[in-house]
Amino acid sequence: MESKTHRPVIIGIGELLWDMLPAGKRAGGAPVNFVYHATQMGAEGYAVSAVGRDPLGDEILAELEKSGIKYCVARNDYPTGFVRVVLNDGIPSYDIVEGVAWDYLDVSDEAVALVERADAVCFGTLALRSAHSRRTIKTLLSHAPERALRFFDVNLRGTYYSRELIGELLSHANVFKVNDEEIVVLKDMFGLSGDEETVCRAFIERYDLRYMIFTAGEKYSAVYTADEKSVLPTPKVRVADTVGAGDSFSGAFVYSILTGKTLAQAHQAAVETAAFVSTRSGAWPEYEKGGRHD
Repeated sequence: MESKTHRPVIIGIGELLWDMLPAGKRAGGAPVNFVYHATQMGAEGYAVSAVGRDPLGDEILAELEKSGIKYCVARNDYPTGFVRVVLNDGIPSYDIVEGVAWDYLDVSDEAVALVERADAVCFGTLALRSAHSRRTIKTLLSHAPERALRFFDVNLRGTYYSRELIGELLSHANVFKVNDEEIVVLKDMFGLSGDEETVCRAFIERYDLRYMIFTAGEKYSAVYTADEKSVLPTPKVRVADTVGAGDSFSGAFVYSILTGKTLAQAHQAAVETAAFVSTRSGAWPEYEKGGRHD
């Protein structure tokens, strides 16, 4: 049961954008997708980002409010971010526009105060593609409490990552999530060998991680700690698209851990949530009343 005295404070720092899908535009951005799903589960969720002083910015802030996501979102003179998404059998590929508002995140007193009381903070590599936002996000992460889950979903996109950047972000993280395509890149990048469990455990040991999450799409997923593991098959569902499914897995897992679930229970909730999201179009599908889809 969720605590009646404390709703977990869960913050996503980074890109806030429109996914331009074949069926129309949908609000998104991996850290904010994460927050959306945690909020739907019952968390006090916040997006920390920036949008432009333009109609797309007005519309995406209205979407946050409609979805119950609180936010610390600056308005600046750059355009609101958007991504052209092409679906191939429901699997997305992305054309990510550069020089947009979230490339110019600034440190604010409000954002620092939010991060200082966070129970979990989510971040990835993409929002650090610009030197400006990279400095800001590193500063904000330095204010996260020691007790907080600092969730690094690597999300390798285009050329917006490097060994240096990933290693730097891992030094801020205590939860690391990768998928079956990303782990191949990371094995080579970090000079690791062996199967996915061996690689995951190497990251746990090297970076003193609390949790290491590995997802293999429609096959299975695994969650590792220093002394536990949970492996579950991916449910068979009729897929609309997989946009945001990984982020929903993350949000549900973190919310479940923060509300006292065991590793196995949190993993089960994450798998079920991601399966539900895969049956809907876009990253922010509507949940049933009461915040749960089941």
